[in-house]
Amino acid sequence: MNIKYDTDRFYAGDAPGKPLAEITFARRENRRLVVNHTFTDPSLRGQGIGRKLVESVAQYARDEGYKLLATCSYARRVLLEPEFSDVYAGAKEEQP
Repeated sequence: MNIKYDTDRFYAGDAPGKPLAEITFARRENRRLVVNHTFTDPSLRGQGIGRKLVESVAQYARDEGYKLLATCSYARRVLLEPEFSDVYAGAKEEQP
């Protein structure tokens, strides 16, 4: 399945307004992206689409010089894996 970039999200499916799967993020200060939501249509679950979405946002963060935070439990679980240690900064934003 082809993963596409749109402002503050990656998604799969032909209709951007009704994606079959998506991961969304919010931009924060200090070059941080907060991954706040993932969704996979029930018909696609178990096919690794959610992981591909996390991999896409991680690669985007690497390419653009961001660090990732995650409030989404699924994204947080995947981002804790060693292969994401270069871009994953944790689950919570630092407080000033």
